[in-house]
Amino acid sequence: MSTNRRVPLDRAPAERSPVSRRLYRAAPGEAPDVELMPAGDVTEGVVRVGGTIRRPHQSQSYAVADYLDWLEDAGFEGSPRFLGRDAEGRDVLTFVPGDCAGALPERWAQSEELLASVGRLLRRLHLASAGFVPKDHPFPPRPVRQDTLTGDPARLVCHLDVTPQNVVVRDGRAAGLVDFDLAGPSTALKDSFNTAMHWVALRDPADAWPGWEELDPLRRLRIFADAYGWTDHERRRLPHFGADAVRLSYDRMEYNARTLGGGWARMWDEGVGGLIERRAAWLEANAARLVRALTTDFAD
Repeated sequence: MSTNRRVPLDRAPAERSPVSRRLYRAAPGEAPDVELMPAGDVTEGVVRVGGTIRRPHQSQSYAVADYLDWLEDAGFEGSPRFLGRDAEGRDVLTFVPGDCAGALPERWAQSEELLASVGRLLRRLHLASAGFVPKDHPFPPRPVRQDTLTGDPARLVCHLDVTPQNVVVRDGRAAGLVDFDLAGPSTALKDSFNTAMHWVALRDPADAWPGWEELDPLRRLRIFADAYGWTDHERRRLPHFGADAVRLSYDRMEYNARTLGGGWARMWDEGVGGLIERRAAWLEANAARLVRALTTDFAD
């Protein structure tokens, strides 16, 4: 799928102060109730205050804020808006209403209609992202090696963490995305593969989530591919491309666990490295089956 064009704007970009100078002041009568949000794998301390989400400020926060501004101007309605920093220095974003899956995704997250809608939402995100180039606040460099698998230039800023826990669902369909902490320059194929990896889910059967063991990953991958719009070329290269992407994630996870600690170290200690290795091996062992599932009757 080509993402070389930007979604046409139906309005002029909003006038805003630069993200680094944007301060959030509570509106009169804003609800003071504080709700602790579920902790992510690596980000803790996220709370909901009224209609806003407050997150710890991070090195990539302003780059993400510029990206969210761009998405808003492009007319993409499935992402939060960056409102500024509050008196405690936290990033303040709009709350995106709906349901997100838990750490162990519930059975409702297995819906094939939902799976297809995730693919369509991701495609809309990539179309809206095309043309965005971070200038004032570049994204921090990726550790280990750059995200340029098989020679593809990392020219499209992507979400890169579209897991069941980060997709907002309304009426059984994907309606929004949250937690852009890992966003950065990559490729549409890498981001869409990563999304399919979690939602299909592509992993060794021994590592399946409870209740997901009997799902057919080949059927689900085809549903996602058709909904997103992978080309024939992308479908044929996907298994080996994906295995390389998974190995890169292993290297980065190990590096982050060693240098950053926190949630990265916790996941590493819990055995995520072994899960990643088994996933790469499963992709390679099933490469021919995956390609057949993706391309059979593709011309139809």
